[in-house]
Amino acid sequence: MIEVKLHDVGEGMTEGEIANYLVQVGDRVTIDQPVVEVSTDKMVAELPAPVSGVVTDLLIPVGQTVGVGTVLLLIEATEAQTAVTVERTVEQSEQPQQLQPTVTPLLTERPKRVLATPYTRKIARDLGIDLELVPAVDPSGRVTEEDVRRFLESGTTPEPDQRPVAVEVPSASADTIPFRGIRKQIAKKMTQSLFTIPHVTHFEEVDMTRLLALREELKAAGKPISVNAFFIKALIVALQDFPVFNAKLDEANEQILLERQYHIGVATETTDGLIVPVVRDADKLTMQQLHQQVADLSTRAKTGDLRAADLKASTFTMSNVGPLGSTGATPIINYPETALIAFHKTKKRVCVDDQDQIVIRSMMNLSMSFDHRVADGATAVAFTNRFAGLIEHPTTLLMELI
Repeated sequence: MIEVKLHDVGEGMTEGEIANYLVQVGDRVTIDQPVVEVSTDKMVAELPAPVSGVVTDLLIPVGQTVGVGTVLLLIEATEAQTAVTVERTVEQSEQPQQLQPTVTPLLTERPKRVLATPYTRKIARDLGIDLELVPAVDPSGRVTEEDVRRFLESGTTPEPDQRPVAVEVPSASADTIPFRGIRKQIAKKMTQSLFTIPHVTHFEEVDMTRLLALREELKAAGKPISVNAFFIKALIVALQDFPVFNAKLDEANEQILLERQYHIGVATETTDGLIVPVVRDADKLTMQQLHQQVADLSTRAKTGDLRAADLKASTFTMSNVGPLGSTGATPIINYPETALIAFHKTKKRVCVDDQDQIVIRSMMNLSMSFDHRVADGATAVAFTNRFAGLIEHPTTLLMELI
């Protein structure tokens, strides 16, 4: 009997919630076939079958949170699979002459496996739709959210006795929302951060007028660059000047670890909650590459297509909430990082320039929360001043890139 255990699908993961089983007891599975979806603090990951065989038991109920190493389900390996396993074991012990296993043919009957992201599967479950019944428009056969909704609108729905049974019954005086999955994991991480790190939030305003004008020029020239790409480049320059904010505190060894890599987390709002995909080695990317990577990560975050590697090892996190209309906030640091910067709404204001002239400028508020154990307020002010100077005079930012 082969045990399928919860393993670490992301850096530092210690537990996960069973989001959904993709198989039932008695189902035949093939090696590497996804069998269970696990929700971590930032993503929903699929765990594959380590062998081919028959599912004999599902040990952990859906919705329960368990630690890494917990056995989730059991698979009885096929005779062929067992023979192959024995053969590999003998090879590893360098004694192949002691055993000549007879390998029977592998199963030719493969169960139907619907190609779909965890996010699409969640939508289908919520709507009570069997994904096997949904036709895929994509030539690859992958069922998308649009396919599910198109199927729903067509009026073809499963029989009532085939639909999932709701087990959460709200009281007469209140509605309820399940507190589990990514939302529960976000809560745990935010609590850990807030109760571990002494937060201080510094506020600043930045004149975006010249940068927005440069963006329009680039767009007219057929080279559109997002504001986020400019922000990341300016942040990297500022972090290189103030490395204490690209750091982690190692209290056990009484030292501050100054990171040599610049992996920028970009906080992204999804229907399942806030997650932070990471632009790795951002200091080595061009403005165009940054623009493309941020757009790609944002799209895949919202469709549930992120991989575990997309969420690992950020060294500094930024959050651009301005498009949502925010004018200010006190963001919680993405533990165990030292700081997080949030960009708020840009709007035109009446200002007084250096010549005491009244002018209209496009001004943006920013807020930066930092770990007061690692850095002081004066350093944070110097950091945001450096960042603001690069944004307010984008030609100086371009000079830093040469």
